Amino acid sequence: MAINFETALGVHPLALMKRTERADILANNIANAETPGFKARDFDFKSVFEKVDQMPAKGLSMNTTNDTHRPGGAVVIENDDLLYRSPLQPSIDGNTVEEHIEHAEFMKNSLAFETSFLFLKSSFGGMLTALRGE
Repeated sequence: MAINFETALGVHPLALMKRTERADILANNIANAETPGFKARDFDFKSVFEKVDQMPAKGLSMNTTNDTHRPGGAVVIENDDLLYRSPLQPSIDGNTVEEHIEHAEFMKNSLAFETSFLFLKSSFGGMLTALRGE
């Protein structure tokens, strides 16, 4: 029986990709904190994963036993997924980056990335154990 990585690994590979993309966006916001007129961007992680539910299945479909199970597949973040962040305290030069908020979001994103990475590491460890027959 072949190992289906999409089924075995769940949403974590997709979560790692999207967390990496979000880290790039947040780092860009932080880098442009002093740029006049720069508008901070971000995307809603939940809405990106809701797109996964709406995607048509490709090839063999996965049997689900619960309505909360998600189908496999990749979702591309498009420009309409990127939202502008509303500043709590707007600056005179039109820049909407608030460094303390961007740093906090970056740290939350980093922790979520690490969590998905640990789940993936655990999944691969379990597959390795199964392949060894232990």
